Amino acid sequence: MKNYNRIMELFWLFATIAIVLVVTFMGVKEGFSTWLVYYVLALMTSGTYLLRRFMRRRMERFTQQQNNQQPKS
Repeated sequence: MKNYNRIMELFWLFATIAIVLVVTFMGVKEGFSTWLVYYVLALMTSGTYLLRRFMRRRMERFTQQQNNQQPKS
């Protein structure tokens, strides 16, 4: 599960970068008046990336605390 979470985190980061690059390119090519609205998608994907990152780190801390609290046998 740890690898899956990391892969999905990187997916959203790369999606954000790709969207910003494509929208910027198309904005320069065709004019920003029509493409400016698509930066909202970049904000949404970057928010998803940050949320997944926060939740992954939180889960890692929780798992580490649970492992530390278990009695040693």
